[in-house]
Amino acid sequence: METIDAYSRATVEFSLTWNSENASHRELLWADPVSFWRDVLAPELVTGLQDKGVGARAEVEIPAARFSAPFDARKRVLIRPVQFRGRDSQGGVLLPQPGRFYPQGLLHGVGGVYPTSTSPCRYLGQEGGQLVFDLNHPLAGRDLQLAAEIVALHPRLKKERGGRCEDWLERISSDGPGMQARSSGEAGTLLAGEFVQRADAQPDALFYRLPRLVHHLDRVAREEIGHRYAELIRPGAQVLDLMGSWTSHLPDSLELGGLTVLGMNQEELQQNKRATETLVHDLNLDPRLPFADASFDAVVCTASVEYLVNPQAVMAEIRRVLRPGGLLAFAFSNRWFPPKAIRIWTEIHEFERLGLVAELFRTVGGFGTVTTFSRRGLPRPQDDPHRELWFSDPVYMVWGIKA
Repeated sequence: METIDAYSRATVEFSLTWNSENASHRELLWADPVSFWRDVLAPELVTGLQDKGVGARAEVEIPAARFSAPFDARKRVLIRPVQFRGRDSQGGVLLPQPGRFYPQGLLHGVGGVYPTSTSPCRYLGQEGGQLVFDLNHPLAGRDLQLAAEIVALHPRLKKERGGRCEDWLERISSDGPGMQARSSGEAGTLLAGEFVQRADAQPDALFYRLPRLVHHLDRVAREEIGHRYAELIRPGAQVLDLMGSWTSHLPDSLELGGLTVLGMNQEELQQNKRATETLVHDLNLDPRLPFADASFDAVVCTASVEYLVNPQAVMAEIRRVLRPGGLLAFAFSNRWFPPKAIRIWTEIHEFERLGLVAELFRTVGGFGTVTTFSRRGLPRPQDDPHRELWFSDPVYMVWGIKA
């Protein structure tokens, strides 16, 4: 059996886990190839994988002080309102919202910050008429756990000269992780008023009157969502697929006691082979669910939460129809119907959307610890219509258990 040594190249799945207040988080990154002689890897991971083969796993604890971007109190900066320059999606003057992240390049006249910088900074609110921003890395101050699992070993190259050196902790922790953690002042401000308005304000029944019968995510992303649902939903469960369609993203191997699918188009619902009951119902017109209290063991909502104009009311109804110990799980990616997505969804970062959905659990209450999950970097299927893209659609999930 081929094993890892100092010159190996491999496909590795990295896992980064961490906790915030009342929530746990897990980020997965598919990395291919990883060079054990060229790339930057925690020594504990290299030692733990040495002389082992496919399937081997090693992990390392990374205390907050050892993170490559530790918290620095000096990165809390105050600026005059005129120093924040940006435009919203409507072309108007961008007014920063407490808890939101913005590119640092929008902050002018701040030492060490350049107009081209896309690194995130979080707006904390006003202090003495000035705007307060936190320029720390979104994961700064968090204790982390990094794990690596060998998925495949590549043939050894006879010669390898140059190439890009990757720091894999930096890769998995960049471009979003940490942005889903709650910030004071965030709750309740981004899911009301203008933020839940949509470009197409016509009744949803008009938009969904014709069946589409298409997949909105690529095959790898759909399989990943199905795999996670299978891990979370117990066999024999009564499941409600909310805002569903002709497929419920549930694997055939998962035996259910029943599957009720609630959606917007009758023809699409009739094509759902796993459904034992279907119902056409517009949750934006009437957020009430036509089911008795404690009717379901699990409720799933796939690639649809971004269309709800009154998500708090729908969440309260989901909590009502769930049995104690029941699961509520949302899954989504970075693709949607632009005219029907609420405005805030289109303006915030992908990882901020995780935080927005997690905040729904906290706002409505009645759920235990909330979990967020991300998976990025999987290769896109070669038979996919968008195979010009290197990576599969990212998968984001938020779930909680009813108390």
